[in-house]
Amino acid sequence: MLTVEHILQGKNEQITYTITPEATVLEAIGLMADKGIGALIVTDGERVVGIFSERDYARKVALMDRNSHETSVADIMTSKVLTVERRNTVQECLNLMTERHLRHLPVVENEALIGLVSIGDLVKGIIQDQQTLIEQLQNYIAS
Repeated sequence: MLTVEHILQGKNEQITYTITPEATVLEAIGLMADKGIGALIVTDGERVVGIFSERDYARKVALMDRNSHETSVADIMTSKVLTVERRNTVQECLNLMTERHLRHLPVVENEALIGLVSIGDLVKGIIQDQQTLIEQLQNYIAS
């Protein structure tokens, strides 16, 4: 069964970008633009305290006419963050993401952040897993 552990091992970049709750929204958006990512995990030390996404910015800053220079990440981040562990299956993650309309899930171990999986990571993992199965079946049939 494909797990989050497999997805994390398969990711080319093990980097998960984080930001502090005290940072400004402008700093967060700048980091996201610089790294070409859609979300940042908000941390206090290694502990996950929130997530800040493009969706948060669009809905809670741009549409509410807030100032990105003066608004802190803590003011608009999603603070009730659902997390997963290495042992969770990809199917469990996809179900959770579908039910809750999420695009990213922080991966934690002993309450410390160890990675991040996106819906794209999970779909890519499923496709690769299916491709491996197809190749194995083709080899079995050919032998």
